[in-house]
Amino acid sequence: MNILDNAKNYVEILFKDKLSSVYFYHNFIHTAYTVNKAEEIMKHTPVSEEDQEKVLVALWFHDTGYIECAMNHEERGVEIMKSFLQKENYPESYISDVEKLILATKITYVPQNLLEKIVKDADFSHFAGHDYNDISDALRKEWELTNVRCFSNEEWNAGNLDMLKNKHTFYTDYAKENWEPLKKKNIKKIEKKLGKEEEKKDTTDAKSENKKDKEKSDRSVDTLFRVTLNNHTRLSDIADSKANILLSVNAVIISVCLSVLVPKLDAPKNSHLILPSFILLLSSVLTIVFAILSTKPNVTKTTFTSQDIVNRKVNLLFFGNFQQMLFDDYQNAMRDLIKDRDYIYDSMVKDLYYLGKVLDRKYKLLSITYKIFMAGIIISVLSFGFAFFSL
Repeated sequence: MNILDNAKNYVEILFKDKLSSVYFYHNFIHTAYTVNKAEEIMKHTPVSEEDQEKVLVALWFHDTGYIECAMNHEERGVEIMKSFLQKENYPESYISDVEKLILATKITYVPQNLLEKIVKDADFSHFAGHDYNDISDALRKEWELTNVRCFSNEEWNAGNLDMLKNKHTFYTDYAKENWEPLKKKNIKKIEKKLGKEEEKKDTTDAKSENKKDKEKSDRSVDTLFRVTLNNHTRLSDIADSKANILLSVNAVIISVCLSVLVPKLDAPKNSHLILPSFILLLSSVLTIVFAILSTKPNVTKTTFTSQDIVNRKVNLLFFGNFQQMLFDDYQNAMRDLIKDRDYIYDSMVKDLYYLGKVLDRKYKLLSITYKIFMAGIIISVLSFGFAFFSL
């Protein structure tokens, strides 16, 4: 297997294991695409085999820095490339040449030689692609998910037009001859889109503002429910964790008492330990009982009629309710729920309320459990101390 196959496999595994799924554009598909485009250029450009290899290795690694972050990803990609080539026993001069080619993919960099021009053109070859719109949408989605910026359609199209028309140029003769005409077609498509956006703008501004306000309001409500439900769930997990700690500790105490302490109580000389031992065991048992009660599932079941479902008096989001329903009835009721946002919110409010009730019961029992444990430990220690000193 040659170095290019090794590089491809290495980068593919690296992206699969470490690249975040939010990178819809800067991923293995884009990397393989640029490699193929570089090969296309070099088929029609006189380049030595060694230089071809350097170009392709550079392109395999040029976006690997995205596994950590987008900012200065070229420099991080250089570090990953160096680590890879050093393990492959490549000389420093070769590694240095590949490093320069990776850094040449910076968006503001102007290529200084043929190899840098090939790398640059390959990296931006999608500007001339028939699927430019799809690729552009992938980049837009990536930027939104990585909090770079959210764009309106008009802003995005205007930015794309400015990039293709004013800021970008192809450098190699092959790209100028074969890709520039295709890029101009994409420019015309974007201009056409912008024209349509301008036509709609005057008639849709008011409607758009209302829609934005509604979406913003809906997002705020959605965020409220999501955060509150997450907090409730987290509090429930914390309570269960605390109860489990008490269960484990007291199980150990009971185990030690039954195996070590209790067998010695039948001796007359140890009679003074009976009461302290009983107190310790009793407090541990009570602690375990209340810890179990606090973690015990409490599924409330309610009885309702078909008319209650029609009148929207049943919380369909709680399994204690819908598990009693036939599937067809549940499916129809859920369809009705999905159509009405207010109905959804009412159901979620009920869910939050009853989840809060469950949390209230859980934390009250947990509080009692801790008090019993604390009191039992204190009284037991004092009893043991009193028993020893009263001998």
